[in-house]
Amino acid sequence: MKSNIQFLTTPTADTPGTSLLLHFDSKRYIIGNVHEGLQRSLIQRGKRLNKVTDIFLTGKTEWKNTGGLIGMILTLADTLHSAAASVAENAKLSKVKRGSGDPLSTKVSKGEVGGQEKIQDEPSKPITPALTIHGNANVTHTLATARRFVFRKGTPVDVNEIHEERGTKKLEPTWSDENIQVWAMSVEPDTALMQSNSQPPRKRSFDDFMEVSPDNEHSSNMDRSEDANMAEQEFRDQQIRKGVISHMFNSDWRLDALFETPLEEVNMPATLFVRNPETRKIEKYSGPMPGGIEPLPKIDVLVRRPWPGAMIAHLPPTKPSSTALSYIIRNHPQRGKFQPQKAIALGVPKGPLFSELTSGKSVTSKDGKTVLPEQVLGPTKPGGGLAVVELPSDAYVQNLVIREEWKVSSVMEGVEAIVWILGPGVITNQTLQDFMAEMSHVKHIVSSEDCCSNYLSLDSAAAAEIRLHQIDSERYPIPVHNNQPALTPQDSSHEAKTVSQWVPAQRGLQIQLEPAVIVQENCVVPPLDTAKVLQEMPKDALHLANAIKHELSSEIMQRKYRAQNLPSPNSEIIFLGTGSALPSKYRNVSGTLLRVPGSGSYLFDAGENTLGQLSRVYSQAELLEVLRDLKMIWISHLHADHHLGITSVIKAWYKAVYGNDYVQDESAKVSLTEQLMDPAKIMLEQQRLFIASDEKMNRWLAEYASVEDFGFDKLVTLNIWAAKPGKSDTTRMEWNGAPVGFDTIHPRLNQAMRKATGLVKLAAANVPHCHGSKGVAVTFPSGFKFAYSGDCRPSRSFTEIGQGATVLLHEATFDDELRGDAQAKLHSTTSEAIGVGIAMGAKRLLLTHFSQRYQKLPVMDGISGQDLELEDEKDTSAEDSMGPVDASEQPVRYKSMGEMVEDDSSLSDLLAPIPRKPIGQMFEDKSSGADIVSPYPPEANSRPSSPRISRVYNTQRKPGEDMKIGVAFDYMRVKVKDIALLEKFTPALLKLYDQSPEDDGDAKSDEVESAGARNERINREKTKIGGGKMGRVRQSEGERTAVREGVGLFDDQAKGEDRLAA
Repeated sequence: MKSNIQFLTTPTADTPGTSLLLHFDSKRYIIGNVHEGLQRSLIQRGKRLNKVTDIFLTGKTEWKNTGGLIGMILTLADTLHSAAASVAENAKLSKVKRGSGDPLSTKVSKGEVGGQEKIQDEPSKPITPALTIHGNANVTHTLATARRFVFRKGTPVDVNEIHEERGTKKLEPTWSDENIQVWAMSVEPDTALMQSNSQPPRKRSFDDFMEVSPDNEHSSNMDRSEDANMAEQEFRDQQIRKGVISHMFNSDWRLDALFETPLEEVNMPATLFVRNPETRKIEKYSGPMPGGIEPLPKIDVLVRRPWPGAMIAHLPPTKPSSTALSYIIRNHPQRGKFQPQKAIALGVPKGPLFSELTSGKSVTSKDGKTVLPEQVLGPTKPGGGLAVVELPSDAYVQNLVIREEWKVSSVMEGVEAIVWILGPGVITNQTLQDFMAEMSHVKHIVSSEDCCSNYLSLDSAAAAEIRLHQIDSERYPIPVHNNQPALTPQDSSHEAKTVSQWVPAQRGLQIQLEPAVIVQENCVVPPLDTAKVLQEMPKDALHLANAIKHELSSEIMQRKYRAQNLPSPNSEIIFLGTGSALPSKYRNVSGTLLRVPGSGSYLFDAGENTLGQLSRVYSQAELLEVLRDLKMIWISHLHADHHLGITSVIKAWYKAVYGNDYVQDESAKVSLTEQLMDPAKIMLEQQRLFIASDEKMNRWLAEYASVEDFGFDKLVTLNIWAAKPGKSDTTRMEWNGAPVGFDTIHPRLNQAMRKATGLVKLAAANVPHCHGSKGVAVTFPSGFKFAYSGDCRPSRSFTEIGQGATVLLHEATFDDELRGDAQAKLHSTTSEAIGVGIAMGAKRLLLTHFSQRYQKLPVMDGISGQDLELEDEKDTSAEDSMGPVDASEQPVRYKSMGEMVEDDSSLSDLLAPIPRKPIGQMFEDKSSGADIVSPYPPEANSRPSSPRISRVYNTQRKPGEDMKIGVAFDYMRVKVKDIALLEKFTPALLKLYDQSPEDDGDAKSDEVESAGARNERINREKTKIGGGKMGRVRQSEGERTAVREGVGLFDDQAKGEDRLAA
């Protein structure tokens, strides 16, 4: 049976760890690090995960190694669930074809709310996929911390924490299945060496040398008793964590299920319902509530049972583990070849008995004798295998090389390769070099930052950015990369006699395990050929871009450019992720950096691999400067695509500010009492990073802080309560229960907040999305105001707090044709985002968070921003215990008075007081303004009108005409004063994407196309009709009109057209 193991990733900025895929026809296993960025690299490679059943984590349990695990499990759960559903559906169809009746076995149950009936499929044999994660201590705890924002059904996840030691002489496998045997090796660091690298070792006392004597035997017995109690307590704690994980991925909890409960027994907070005795419909209960001052009636109410994960307010405590985990993995031994002559000689007739002997079973010959398989089979061949070893630092080397497994033939037989995952500098360790030389009969492959180059691992995104750089080099930097490794095998050896013959790991490098162990370099995926990308650059797009640059350099345009009246015009917005839901080849998940000169740097949302995106935008020295200048991280809500990168960013900030070897003295830690007594002093004594979000976000960080020291003690975790509707100054903030803010009754605290954050105001608003979702507006001393929507429907409250914003960053997940999807999923369309900007009176608008169906450019046809309904979102803290913050829990939208309604307020009611300028003006300019000859070809200046566009401009007023609009791309850097320039380059961008090659150096794979690749293909096929990637055919009043998105929207002399920049 053929099998191989392949490098999925090696350490780069995009993929900070090493991950391997062990491939059998029937199963896949992920081995190594499940780091941030792994999912996106798999999409780039076209690798599918539907056959992955086991993950073997190596190294320590820390975010560097597990940061992509939560997102990976969510994707695996969805993939496996879809596969199971597909199998069930095929089974039903087969049943119909056989003439067995109705394809669906269904039951009808009354839905609780509103008396609606629900049809539920009831397959005869439910399929339950499963995933097992093997790892070190604290993996279970790490996953359980995510209970507030992870919820899936029908995908049980099991965690197998390996604590060692087996204690048997035979060294039996730690784990095995039908394909492989696994020996886990837990390696502790050399404590003395670790202390020498950080601080002087503690002097040993007399008691340390003292042996057990009759006098202290009683004490030893007490210690043993305490150890037993601790072990029992740890077992109970672990069962709690496992129970939480079970509910996270395999719960039968339902949001729409209501249960009859006596009113007096209801635990608040909760939303209560009653059944109307006349209509028999479910209505919201509005009478006296438990815990109130009014007497309670003796009635039964209907209440949701809290999601089981919400019942665990706090996880049992844990502590960081320094153990690093490695594995020896072998295929099962293969039975020898069947020798029929020997079987016949032993009296076994030809036929079925031959098959039984071949399969390893004993048979009875003609004369009644038992014939054993080993009598007729050739020599057993040991299964091929390898070791995957992770050594985070030099402190682990000695304890690894003295492991017993290396010298036991029953373990090492067939092992012919070792994959080394090494921390910085470990490859030059002399002990390791000696061990490699001693084990010269095996192949050594090394994966580390020292030995692997920082190549561009996300080929498609990098190629797209390189092309954009040719169009506009100021806004689109070439991603930072280096295709040369820091060390070679020759560099790593100290002496000639210990030169080890290792090879560096490379993406795609494959090790065949059966039928023989062979390192196959022909499978290596080469780095992106940047020269080829430049050669394939469309000449028409380049010519158009050069003409645009020439126009912008004219004196008239420069005068208009300088005439902009904007506060903090040199503030810069850097887009680190502009896609929604999950990463794709071209767009990472949400993350935006704002840099304001004189104030600091601010991060708005931090989706997975935000730090990797920063490392592509900035050089190492520049990144250190950005991190040291980082003042605040705002997390808009607890959906995984908006915050799973925050831990890495905080840890990088912590190291940049306090140093890699910083060890905080326990006595120097600030107590809660000190913080409550004088928060202003604590804020200013040392540099601190502010995390502003819903309280659940900060609880997650606090719980994870017990797994590793990522800098939590240096954070100021601000719990934010949104402003009341119509009162933007009522945003409330707390730090560990202590009220703080910019405008409190304590001037010293206000001053400290302003100095530590660089802000003068932060206003938040509840927005319609999931529970706890908030939009934010931050104001700086210069008057510069930045508003960020997060994910939401158009929100009246957010429009209020953002009034007069200098820059509005708003989500535009869907195009206008998918408004129904936007309403159902509580997102905004492009026109709705523009409408919010108009209602807000924003001077500049940037659009982001595009559905991943728009792989390169979002669809921008027919946008108006006029037909907008602004919605209100009530503070839903009363429903805190109702369930996870997940897309499956859609919050109810409320008006300010609390009744359950759909808000049909029109935008036109809000626009009257907002003055506007002619839409044809690019900049505010009081000069006469001579005509400027457009550099664009005639076809780029003409655009058929669409009904929606003409409807917008039938009104006498033209709202929002001086608001400049830009569309975000990953890696884009734009200063506030340059947002108006973005629109000028749009014709060149459209030309670029019309002619760009579809393949960006993607690695070819024999796997079936990934979901991302499939979506891109479908999107491409849908848009071919309209003339390329950006085209779409519209049918309007019997007239078929081909509309190309964006073309004709950007000519300064065009009248009555949208101003949309890309």
